[in-house]
Amino acid sequence: MSIILRLDRVMADRKMSLNELSERVGVSNVNLSKLKTGKVSAIRFSTLDAICSVLDCQPGDILEYIRDNEPQP
Repeated sequence: MSIILRLDRVMADRKMSLNELSERVGVSNVNLSKLKTGKVSAIRFSTLDAICSVLDCQPGDILEYIRDNEPQP
């Protein structure tokens, strides 16, 4: 199972910088940068809620599920 973060794509679509998103969401640049690059293992629902509110998007716009390939016999 793989969860892919698409925050960078949504931010680009909205023409919003990391600094602006950080200020409006109330999360540090460092934490948003890790989220943007996919270097996190968890996200709080309150943070996801704030990001979706600011970017006017759905969680599914930011998170994508990719099924792992099944092993070959």
